[in-house]
Amino acid sequence: PNMTVINPADAKEAQEALKAAVDYEGPVYIRLGRAEVPDIHDDSYQFQWGKGEILREGSDVGIIATGIMAAKALEAADALEAKGIHARVINIHTLKPLDEELVIETAKMTGHIVTCEEHSVIGGLGSAVSEVLVRHCPVKQDFIGVNDCFGQSGKPAELLEKYGLTVAAIVKAAETK
Repeated sequence: PNMTVINPADAKEAQEALKAAVDYEGPVYIRLGRAEVPDIHDDSYQFQWGKGEILREGSDVGIIATGIMAAKALEAADALEAKGIHARVINIHTLKPLDEELVIETAKMTGHIVTCEEHSVIGGLGSAVSEVLVRHCPVKQDFIGVNDCFGQSGKPAELLEKYGLTVAAIVKAAETK
């Protein structure tokens, strides 16, 4: 109860979330991965509690990502753009509380949501988004994440590939409207 859950997309977002957490009243969990990720934020970035971030505008499909999958979502949007599909890419750094307003707005705009997370599809971003959609704006939703299975240890890039957490998987899900 009352736990705030943060999953930063890159080093700058992690740095800003940590600064914000110092002054926050209440428990905060910041999930950090071990894999190196590309920077998607510059020095002007300012962290906002509970507010998702529009990384790219588009109206054909909404790709809602968290953590290291935000960079992959942007790569997927580039690949989709080359095919004439305009993806709106959302970075959800705050999983709890979730920016429900932005999720609903994106669902209404696109009619199709693809959630992307380096986490189980059960009890993570995909589940949280689907709860919002079912209550406020039922649309097609696809899940990119770890299916209900035991995880393995290994090199991050190999594990991402093994569990289907790839740009190709995002593109394929986004194309199936």
